[in-house]
Amino acid sequence: QVHLAEAGGGLVQAGGSLRLSCAASGWIFSRFAMGWFRQIPGKEREFVAGISWSSDIIYYVDSVKGRFTISRDNAKNTVYLQMNSLNPEDTAVYYCAGGAGTRPGTLANEYNYWGQGTQVTVSS
Repeated sequence: QVHLAEAGGGLVQAGGSLRLSCAASGWIFSRFAMGWFRQIPGKEREFVAGISWSSDIIYYVDSVKGRFTISRDNAKNTVYLQMNSLNPEDTAVYYCAGGAGTRPGTLANEYNYWGQGTQVTVSS
């Protein structure tokens, strides 16, 4: 059974940094793309970043380009999201997602597996 477990969320002041991690188990992590999404109450889940199985294809939503960095360590079955220069608009529950293929998608329905989410709160 596939399991994705996020960690690293919390409360941070504007301008600060957080590093999210997502540990995967129960599938061949290294063969599939991974993504990060976020969601605030009353809104749809939003794509944040995606990375291919080999890390050669990476996508970001425009609002986080230059501030967030997605990476993965296939030996550890873990994907990361380094978030710098955080602002209150980044406040959301962040979800790790496991893809159906090797290339990252930007739509939630392109991912088969989801973590439980981790809350990120940025205070002004």
